[in-house]
Amino acid sequence: MNANVHPLLAPEQLAALQSEVAGLVVEALNLETAPGEIDPDASLFGDGLGLDSIDILEVALVVSKRYGFQLRADDENNVRIFTSLRTLTEHIATHRTQ
Repeated sequence: MNANVHPLLAPEQLAALQSEVAGLVVEALNLETAPGEIDPDASLFGDGLGLDSIDILEVALVVSKRYGFQLRADDENNVRIFTSLRTLTEHIATHRTQ
C-alpha cells in the first residue's frame, strides 16, 4: 500500500495514528528509544527494531485493547502485519473499532 494513501484515513490522520502506535510500542515494551525515532519502514524484527515473538505478542495485546479488535497469534497474515510500523499501522487503520 502506498505510504501516503489509505482508503479510510487522510494522510495526516494516518501519520497521527502511526505516531500513536509507535508510542504504544515504546511504552508497552519499555524501549529506550523515542517513538519518533522508529523508522516506519524498518523491520520490527531482527536488525530493525529488534523485537522477538514475545515482544510481538505484547504489542498485539496492547493494540487489541487500545483499538478494539483481536490480533491473533495464529493469524496467517501476522508476518505481513508485523513487518514494520507502517504495515502494523495500516492494519490497525483498516480493522480498528475504537
